[in-house]
Amino acid sequence: MKKLILFLVVGSFAVTTFSSCKKKGCMDPTATNYNSKAKKDDGSCLYKPFITIIGANDTTINVGSSYTDQGATATNKDGSSVTVTTTGQVNSATVGDYEITYSATNTNGTSTAKRTVHVIVGLDNWVANWVVSSDCGAAFPLNSAPTISISGADALTIDGMFSISIPSIPIILPDGLTIASGGTANATVNGATITVPNQSYDAAGVGTITYSGTGTMNATGTEFTITYTYNNDLPAIGGSGQCTATYTKQ
Repeated sequence: MKKLILFLVVGSFAVTTFSSCKKKGCMDPTATNYNSKAKKDDGSCLYKPFITIIGANDTTINVGSSYTDQGATATNKDGSSVTVTTTGQVNSATVGDYEITYSATNTNGTSTAKRTVHVIVGLDNWVANWVVSSDCGAAFPLNSAPTISISGADALTIDGMFSISIPSIPIILPDGLTIASGGTANATVNGATITVPNQSYDAAGVGTITYSGTGTMNATGTEFTITYTYNNDLPAIGGSGQCTATYTKQ
């Protein structure tokens, strides 16, 4: 009986001693004074400010569009506000990835948060008033002022593709033939890249121009070039080859 009582006393002492020896400290991993060895939270946790970005922290805009940053807010653990400092800026006039950093400081340290703004060439950037210059010549007679419009999720049409004037040819075309502008080209775009798939234009029933092309828009969305491959069987101005056209935004 005495042995049993002694065992119970020793066991009770061991449990009490073990409980009293539990290491106390901050057990929240998000706190600045987090103690990974603590077994019991003692309410001592300290926190840097909590930053909330207003709007999306990853956003995309078209080059040339306006951008106004929505900023961020910061609070302490108790909900009181903290001043936010913003650094970095977005150049919406040039394609690129831009980073805005928000910082807030209290007695426990400084917190930061970041927003990334992607400035890209989007579908809308292709729709504008363009003036065309090229080295294509009469064999691929491009109109100097075509009309580009959106025709699908990634598709464009170029109306008034050609401006054709066929010289007078005795017997065949005694008075010549002038087509002020004509033809509708189909194109697809993928970001800054434009592709004109193989297609043809029947010029007033006297001949056909078959062509295709690829090109890219510059980083400011103000100019793009297309290299065309063509075959033209119109009388007097026919021929085949490659040429480059530059479209400049007005």
